[in-house]
Amino acid sequence: MANGIGISEENRAQVARSLNVLLADEHILNMKTRNAHWNVTGADFQVMHLFFEKQYQQLEKIIDQVAERIRMLDHYPEATFRHFLQLTHLSEARDGDNTSLSFIKSLLGDHQAVIIHLRQIINEYAEKWKDAGSSDFINGLLEKHEKISWMLRAHLT
Repeated sequence: MANGIGISEENRAQVARSLNVLLADEHILNMKTRNAHWNVTGADFQVMHLFFEKQYQQLEKIIDQVAERIRMLDHYPEATFRHFLQLTHLSEARDGDNTSLSFIKSLLGDHQAVIIHLRQIINEYAEKWKDAGSSDFINGLLEKHEKISWMLRAHLT
């Protein structure tokens, strides 16, 4: 059955492509956060282990929401790490040791990169591709990444 949500197929395809890039970013960020959770060392291990766990759980919810948004547009989310690595704006590599501060700095940089990307695309969704729903969805993700970034930055002061 045809998707009758009032957005042309061409515009839905553009939004789905853009959301797949975001999905790739979220997956890479999730894996890097799990890396921090698994590999953090130091006197603050227990606290930071739980801190990073909470963050990757938040990212897992975001990942599911992005994939479901793509499906709402009658398209399919990418689902392989090969494609994620091709699409992402982020690097899977990380410099630094396994201290909490090193992980925090790295993850903060990635969240800030995602925030900047979201700010760049938010208006395209509504204005260029006539998809106010996806624009609103992106606005909600922007707020979530801003809050996570705030939590990370709080450890650096």
